[in-house]
Amino acid sequence: MNFPLLVARRYFRSKKKKNFIQVISNISMIGVAVGTMALIVVLSVFNGLEDLIKESKSTFDPEIKIVPTIGKTFVATDSLLTLIRQIEGVDVVTEVIEDNAMARYQDASMIVKMKGVTDNFMEQQRLEQAMVHGDLALKKDGINYAIMGRGVQYTLSIAPSNEFYAMQLFTPRQTASTGGFNPDPMTRYFRRKNIMPGGIFANEKEYDASYVIVPIDFAQDLFGYDRERTALEIKTKEDTKISSVERRLEKLLDASAYDVLNSDEQHASLLRAVKWEKLFVYITFSFILAIASFNIFFSLSMLAIDKRKDIAMLFAMGANQRTVKSIFMMEGTLIALIGAGSGLIGAIIVCWVQQTFGVVSMGMQTAIVDAYPVKMEVADFLFTALSISLITFLASYRPAIIAARTDVKDFL
Repeated sequence: MNFPLLVARRYFRSKKKKNFIQVISNISMIGVAVGTMALIVVLSVFNGLEDLIKESKSTFDPEIKIVPTIGKTFVATDSLLTLIRQIEGVDVVTEVIEDNAMARYQDASMIVKMKGVTDNFMEQQRLEQAMVHGDLALKKDGINYAIMGRGVQYTLSIAPSNEFYAMQLFTPRQTASTGGFNPDPMTRYFRRKNIMPGGIFANEKEYDASYVIVPIDFAQDLFGYDRERTALEIKTKEDTKISSVERRLEKLLDASAYDVLNSDEQHASLLRAVKWEKLFVYITFSFILAIASFNIFFSLSMLAIDKRKDIAMLFAMGANQRTVKSIFMMEGTLIALIGAGSGLIGAIIVCWVQQTFGVVSMGMQTAIVDAYPVKMEVADFLFTALSISLITFLASYRPAIIAARTDVKDFL
């Protein structure tokens, strides 16, 4: 058996160890356990929130989105659309015109994001599960209908079943209308088109409170566009890797003119912010673990003083400084391992209970899920183990040096 480990285990379990040293050792283990458990649990919550963000966005956003690199619009020619549709794995290509507009319904008004889409938008099947009222249809019997978020409906007090009032949408004109006397400044400086309220969807607050989806020819007339589009939204075929289709599109399209974005890249800034927050949490809790490890330092320092006679005896029996250093390094490792192991087990239990029973609620009526989501990842356990190993080494090294410098002549 490894001799330093054998001696370290004897010291760790020794009942003759001074009582206050034992107390500090126990405090060290508890501190490491609590810090480890807190770190894993918090990192798992961030993992769950990241997945929740991705899931909530994916129900409204496309699998792949093509946008112009420069400017707001690009010309979607028939040849370009044909080339994209012929790419292996592409199922549906929806043309999109999206921009801000002012919506007015009776006496209420608000700024909305108006999204004009081609008829095949329904084939993407992204809003089917989110509909709470009406049908997912943009045209019926030649009449245009708007599909809007529940927040827009509440703000404008829209009654979808009322067929006598249409919603008005306004966008600024490039130049003021000069066609005769026009006492209404809204129609003089803004284009206006009427559309009947249709279906209502409830997805996420960001979308519910601002989006109005209309037929693309309606948006085209309102914005004064011809073949200009702000984006192309692509749905891939089943059993097709989205990353493979994305790479094919990037090879086909000019990178200086078009950006091809997957679902994560469409919200890169938000997901990047979550990752940065997770990193700062990891650093903060690592500092807390480092503070807790001070008890390991004090415990080993006092143990080195208490066991000077034993160390001198070991030197007399032929042990070298490296062996003595290893004993105290092993002692610190045992304290950290037991504390960290207990913390990891506790973290797994806490995360499992939260995943299974949802004990801690998010406390928001508008939340997508009732309880905080958690997701344990192997990488978090590995980085936590790395932090504990480094902290343990730093906390144990100095006491090990002190023990290795014990003078045999003074204690024998």
